[in-house]
Amino acid sequence: MRVLIVDDHTLVRAGLSRLLQTFAGVDVVAEASNADQAIDLAAIHRPDLVLLDLSLPGRTGLEALSGILQRAPETRVVMMSMYDDPLHVRDALDRGAAGFVVKDAAPLELELALRTAAGGEVFLSPRISARMIAPLLGRARSKPEGVAALPPRQREILAQIGRGLSSKEIAADLGISVKTVETHRARMMEALGCRRANELVLLAVKHRQELD
Repeated sequence: MRVLIVDDHTLVRAGLSRLLQTFAGVDVVAEASNADQAIDLAAIHRPDLVLLDLSLPGRTGLEALSGILQRAPETRVVMMSMYDDPLHVRDALDRGAAGFVVKDAAPLELELALRTAAGGEVFLSPRISARMIAPLLGRARSKPEGVAALPPRQREILAQIGRGLSSKEIAADLGISVKTVETHRARMMEALGCRRANELVLLAVKHRQELD
C-alpha cells in the first residue's frame, strides 16, 4: 500500500511516517505540507491512499480532497483531524473521502482505517461514528403520543375520570380545586382531540391499564 501523508506540521509528518512504516506492506511514497503540494504529489505518485489533515494553511483539507480525487480518482483518501465535528465528517464523505480518523486515535485504529479504506470500504473512528449516529437514534425513538404524552397530573385525573368520578370528587381526592380539575379536563380534551366530554371518558376507559 503506497501512502502520501499530508500535514502542515513537520514533526507530525515525521511521526506518522515512522508509524506507517511499521505497518506491514505500507510504504510512504511522499509527504506534503499544504493542499497544492498534496494535489500535485498525488497526481505524480498516484498513491493507493492519502492520509490527509483537515486543517491546512491556505486551501483546506476538504479542498485538497476534492483536488486529489479530481487528479487521481483511483486514490483513496482518509481524512484526519483533532476534532470530530459531524458536519466536517459529512462534508468529507460527500466529497468522496474513504475514511475519517481523529488524531488521538490509537495506532491500531489508524492501521485499520488505512486497510479498510484501501479495501474499498469507508472507515470512521468509533468516536466519530457515535457522534453521527446519536441524532439518528434520537429521531428514531418515537415520541410519546396521545394519552402517553399527557403530564403526570393529567394522567392521574384522566384515570379517575375513567373510574366514573366527577370533577368535584376528583378535586376532593387530589386536594385541588374543582376549577383546576376542569382546566385539566379542557387541556386534555384539546390535546387528545376530544370535542365532547363523553369522548374523554371513553378514552379514559380505553386506556385504563396504561393509566393505572
